[in-house]
Amino acid sequence: MQFAIIVTVIERLLQRPERSFFLFGPRGVGKSTWLREVLPQATWFDLLDPQLQLSLQLAPGGLREQTEHLRAGSWVCVDEVQKVPALLDEVHALIERKRLKFALTGSSARKLRHGGANLLAGRASVLAMRPFSLRELGDVSIKPLLEFGGLPLVVNEPKDVADILRAYVNTYLREEIREEGLVRKVEPFVRFLRVAGLMNAQILNASNIAREAQVPRNSVVSYFSILEDTLVATRLPAFQPGARVRENAHPKFYWFDPGVARAAAGLIDDPVDNTWLGYALETWVLHELLVYNETQRRHREIFYYQTGAGVEVDFVVETRKKTLSSPAEAVLIEVKLADRWQPAFDKHLREVARSANFKVKACVGVYLGKQRLRREGVDVLSLPEFIAALYEGQFF
Repeated sequence: MQFAIIVTVIERLLQRPERSFFLFGPRGVGKSTWLREVLPQATWFDLLDPQLQLSLQLAPGGLREQTEHLRAGSWVCVDEVQKVPALLDEVHALIERKRLKFALTGSSARKLRHGGANLLAGRASVLAMRPFSLRELGDVSIKPLLEFGGLPLVVNEPKDVADILRAYVNTYLREEIREEGLVRKVEPFVRFLRVAGLMNAQILNASNIAREAQVPRNSVVSYFSILEDTLVATRLPAFQPGARVRENAHPKFYWFDPGVARAAAGLIDDPVDNTWLGYALETWVLHELLVYNETQRRHREIFYYQTGAGVEVDFVVETRKKTLSSPAEAVLIEVKLADRWQPAFDKHLREVARSANFKVKACVGVYLGKQRLRREGVDVLSLPEFIAALYEGQFF
């Protein structure tokens, strides 16, 4: 497998705030590397260091003692803060009393959210980091990214991608979850991961997954929540603006990276077919939408749409909420794994645009061809053109 270029140093799209912030993201997406680049003079606490983690668990006040010498306005980085949630009380006090600034990274929101941790009551912004975007990578071939994903290690070490992705699943999605006590038994969770990998970019059916993985349905529901809380998965809700036809209310499930999904499914050593690549392309477009939403601070909700009759649109970006006096507004996006855009590809876009009682700002088709087309109210763009137009603010 070869990428068009091998990237060793790359500028990320995320901009550092001037105030304290949380930086959440899956393990291995480059959070620590980015922080060391944007805050080179910061005082650093790496909670992946077992000795430091244990000492601060036993005495969280050690953070205060070790930052006593810093001046107001100095930056302090605490890496993997969810390892010692009690530190957030100390962080809160140091922000208030000493006016220190904190950059707090985490690869799991579960312990913070479910443990009632002090989330600093608005004193810290919340940012997210994901694998590389095509906007960051520049002119690279899309096919290797669909097959192996965009994790920094994968892009930088293309000769070892299969080993890297296997290790990622084994280390971060099994051992870390076991160490944090998120599941009682590892074996059922491992079986679930295999099925969940195969379900990437599809509508969730917990009963079917439970049957395939041979685990109870309530465990499946819990396992999906764990994947979300550890930031490796997204449940995309169905858009329900009150159209004249019944909409599907079941969410769709997406892994944060198509390469990790493939490794979780146990397919990393097998050739990929077009069905898998189609789901991977859909996953990648969602990834680009999420990166844009985060780095440009748009904060627009993203959905999919499916009527009871089976008319489906891959993504609906709500650009304006419904009010008492005006309908919702949205951009419709359809993604196709094709070098040529066929007339049938935009059929569902036009059907939804005609039947919906919300305002359709734009209908967009994304594909792997090179021509930009305009077909009966549908703008068809290549993936690179779509990303360029996205960052020009053409859609939202």
